Amino acid sequence: MRRKTKAGMETNGIERKPTGMEGDPDLQFLLQGGDLLKVLSPSWKKTRFLKLQEDCKTMWRESKKTFKSSQTFPVDSISAVRLGRQSEGLKKNTEEHVECRCFTILFKGRRKNLDLMASSEEEAGRWVRSLEKLISNLNNLSHQQKTEHWIFSCLRKADKNKDDKLTQSELQSFLRLINVELDDDYAEMLFKKCDKSNTGYLAGSEITHFYDLLTHREEIDVIYGEYATTTGFMSTKNLVDFLMKEQTEKATLEDAKRIIEKYEPDENAKAKHLLSKDGFLMYLHNPEASVANPDHTEVYQDMQQPLNHYFISSSHNTYLMEDQLKGPSSTEAYIRALQKGCRCVELDCWDGSDNEPVIYHGYTLTSKILFKDVIKAIKEYAFKTSDYPVILSLENHCSVEQQSVMAKHMSSILGSALVTTPLGEGMPTNFPSPEELKGKFLIKGKRLNKLEASFADADAEAENTDVTEEEESGNEAEEEQEEKKSKKKLKLAKELSDMVIYCKSVHFHGFEDARKNLGFYEMSSFKEGKAMNLAEESANAYIRHNVEKLSRIYPAGSRTDSSNYNPVPLWNAGCQIVALNFQTHCTEMDINQGRFLVNGKSGYILKPAYMRDSATEFDPVTLTRGEWLQHKTLHIMIISAQQLPKVNKKKSSVVDPFVKVQIYGVSADVAEKETNHIGNNGFNPSWNENFQFDVYVPDLALVRFLIMDHDSTSDDEFVGQFMLPFNSLKMGYRHVPLLNKNGDLLPSAGLFIHVMILDAE
Repeated sequence: MRRKTKAGMETNGIERKPTGMEGDPDLQFLLQGGDLLKVLSPSWKKTRFLKLQEDCKTMWRESKKTFKSSQTFPVDSISAVRLGRQSEGLKKNTEEHVECRCFTILFKGRRKNLDLMASSEEEAGRWVRSLEKLISNLNNLSHQQKTEHWIFSCLRKADKNKDDKLTQSELQSFLRLINVELDDDYAEMLFKKCDKSNTGYLAGSEITHFYDLLTHREEIDVIYGEYATTTGFMSTKNLVDFLMKEQTEKATLEDAKRIIEKYEPDENAKAKHLLSKDGFLMYLHNPEASVANPDHTEVYQDMQQPLNHYFISSSHNTYLMEDQLKGPSSTEAYIRALQKGCRCVELDCWDGSDNEPVIYHGYTLTSKILFKDVIKAIKEYAFKTSDYPVILSLENHCSVEQQSVMAKHMSSILGSALVTTPLGEGMPTNFPSPEELKGKFLIKGKRLNKLEASFADADAEAENTDVTEEEESGNEAEEEQEEKKSKKKLKLAKELSDMVIYCKSVHFHGFEDARKNLGFYEMSSFKEGKAMNLAEESANAYIRHNVEKLSRIYPAGSRTDSSNYNPVPLWNAGCQIVALNFQTHCTEMDINQGRFLVNGKSGYILKPAYMRDSATEFDPVTLTRGEWLQHKTLHIMIISAQQLPKVNKKKSSVVDPFVKVQIYGVSADVAEKETNHIGNNGFNPSWNENFQFDVYVPDLALVRFLIMDHDSTSDDEFVGQFMLPFNSLKMGYRHVPLLNKNGDLLPSAGLFIHVMILDAE
């Protein structure tokens, strides 16, 4: 028996395939598989058989040794597939003449790349094209389709003898796979309810019936039933009523017709402009009905303000993949940061062999990469996620000779995209805007003279000379030594100095000195400890300073494990370039991802007007009265969650989830509340718990939904989270997407909530 599921996809028992690719020759190519060479070193190249498994979600590879071994990895763990010798491994371990036969599979998180070589250029291209098409197809499935794929994939795993039937034992195994622990009596009752044929197993339509029981959402029934007053369906008028009353959205009958046309799976209902319960659920799962305002997924802020009026997504020691002492440096780290919307990357430059500068963490065992390779990678990936300018923050330890090489590489590789003269005519008096700098690179570094001098004939031909070196130090010992001894001198090459236009690095001697003696383009870098003290003790002065200048903050040298500090107090003080270790998966990076989630993920967020006013009285610590005080009451009901991932991969392990709602912002707004935990149910736990929060400065507030696995004997474990700016919250019944520790979307998982925001005064 064949029938269509809620997402309109055909199913026959347990057999399932991705939609949109049935009969596709590229899918058939992957299912058939083929031999490839895995490359680990110049001499180690071994044959591996790679193929897509029948679930179309898992890749399988097998060695060709006498004692064969095999491994699998999920397709959704792949972050990118790159044709050619683009990885460090392939550049080092293969010859240039095999360029066209090589490709790399890159993974999310810290899993190592898979460097591969095909037998021909055509075959390599076919692998890359086919994998990219499959990944794109899976990414573009609706939430409902992703859920069905996941469930049917678990059904296949539970079907031990592959007979497309489920015994009661296999059903129990399946329930554990999807994160549900039922007692034996209830599992037996559920099994018997579906076993209409009394055969002792489920097959065909019985499995479909079991699926329908499993995915039934009682809370959706209640909401839908309240508005579906037209012969058991929602009419366009019913839908408009729901959108206006519950979701507080302006909606017309035309809007309702568009929603029905787009989401209703039943063609008969669609023809009558009616919305079924399945169609209603599919609409609620769509991004346009998500908790995050869909209008904010595009650039919606004014991008014509001066550059320093924005918070800028920024990375520290961008070249590192892991820790600060012995981990690998890689061009891939720059690519990942840029693809996450990072707009300020750091290059720690040292003299290398053969007159080629290198990048690594000085005086440590971190590996080295060529400066020119990093610039090439930045050039290629800088504007794939965002069109807005990228700042290259140079920590320069090179000799004058190799500084000249650096300047040459940047000039030849970045070309006209590199800003080497001020925009417009004459000496500028303020920063250009992100809009004016679209597609451009800015250099942050030392400069031999003031920018004004380049407009004066007498100083225009300044020679290579000394400047004070005050770049960040690598560890606490170095920091102490630098404080004790006089400032070091660095010889600076004129051609490199001349590339520094809008971001000249200078030492900070206090807010008054900066106001009187520094140009708008002269900026300071602050170690996190000093910056935190200024943000706490002189917040208003810091905000005023940042109305005129740029400030960059970087982690303390003691953070050798690449941990991060909380960026929120520094954003509250108007600091623009708050640099974090992007390679570390932690709460602080979740906060950064949440801050820059909106405005088209451009990496630029416009500061509130009162943080762009040089006479502002705003102080996030004392919080005196002013336009920033917009007291709101946030009501959140945590209703339910769906398809939470297993934290412990043991077959018998099932999560005991609870939800934390956290508010980040000015100190008066910081708060956290949590639900009770639900025992043994990660598939469809239900809470129905209400929370209330007071938010005084909504412009700076962020809201985080965090799901944890309760453990009475050890620390609770992370399950998933989502964070967004308070002002991007949508009201009403909303699904919250969930991200894993790496910041990647959990395809089927979600949280269902109700949001209400009221004026408190």
